[in-house]
Amino acid sequence: MFNDDTLTPGAVWPLHPHRDNEVVTYCASGEFRHADEQGRGGVLRKGWVQHTTVGRGMWHSEINNRPDEPMRFIQMWFYPSRTGLKPSVEQKAVEQRERTDRLLPIVSNKDDDALPIISDARVLSSFLHAGRSVHYDLDERRGLYLAVLEGGPITVNGTRVPELGSAMVSEEPAIDVTAEHDAELLLVDVKR
Repeated sequence: MFNDDTLTPGAVWPLHPHRDNEVVTYCASGEFRHADEQGRGGVLRKGWVQHTTVGRGMWHSEINNRPDEPMRFIQMWFYPSRTGLKPSVEQKAVEQRERTDRLLPIVSNKDDDALPIISDARVLSSFLHAGRSVHYDLDERRGLYLAVLEGGPITVNGTRVPELGSAMVSEEPAIDVTAEHDAELLLVDVKR
């Protein structure tokens, strides 16, 4: 699942239950606040990321931490490699300079500097300047979902993708992404 949600100033998505999934939350604008029934969570600013192992069960809520502006967040759900895990929440501050003109792994089951995930998945972010390109190799039997969160358009292997558009890529050995205008991107690499 890949949801793109906006909450009005001060809005609260009340406590609700989940079980046995891996959740990745990316703050696209404003300030996202997460809270679970144990008080775990934290605040995310634009470009920051949070990973939650829901495991054997968790109640949580999503909150717009700002009373004066909307908040937009991307939430992705992945099947866990194992079920019945102990719930946990961790987050990472990712500044724009860290992801500028490159694809930065932010959540991954194989990249040491990324938040770990108990799923065969990688999430990468990028702020790509106009005219700049990034390259990404795909392993066999992998697929990609690439979302333009802001700015653009971009081209993916020559195909144009508009602002707020997305591309699903499978059966390609690699992609080359070029920004026509500055663009914020999220790339999700999963087994197909």
